Amino acid sequence: MYDREALVALVRHRSLKFGEFTLVSGKKASYYLDGKQTTLNPQGSKLIAEGILEMIGGSNMPDAVGGMSIGADPITSAVVTMSAVNGTPISGFMVRKEPKGHGTNQYIEGPVKPGDKVVIVEDVVTTGGSSLKAIKICVDFGLEVTGVITIIDRMEGGREAFAAAGYKLHSLLTIEDFGIRPPGSDEEE
Repeated sequence: MYDREALVALVRHRSLKFGEFTLVSGKKASYYLDGKQTTLNPQGSKLIAEGILEMIGGSNMPDAVGGMSIGADPITSAVVTMSAVNGTPISGFMVRKEPKGHGTNQYIEGPVKPGDKVVIVEDVVTTGGSSLKAIKICVDFGLEVTGVITIIDRMEGGREAFAAAGYKLHSLLTIEDFGIRPPGSDEEE
């Protein structure tokens, strides 16, 4: 069973940083979420995998989970491993930013094939840009993307961007779980 409060505490302790930052999206921010500090932590990896498997479990279990390298790689690995431990194994895959230029010269790496149902995973969603790019690559490969799961939604337009593209974003946590109000909310930060 997924322990949400333990994940909040771990992210607060390991990943949440305050200062002046420029995000991948180009936006300026007064806080930064260094997701790898949690996704590469043994307890964080376990909590995240349990939470994601709880979200995707049941009759709608995808064939695989994956996302844009490098951010999604530890999440994918944790989910794949925990699914095997739980007796409900699912595969993983990685989406390269560009083909490696040798071998199979593909964007998608892993045991997936056209027609497979997949869920995109991401550590932090701000605008959704990198996961939307991963979705396009997956769809071009022939995968059926059934949803997107992030550890933390910064609540800065990503959910709406996914909805506009026809995908639903699910999140284990939102920035509000850390007492931070998203931009444009009724109360000031």
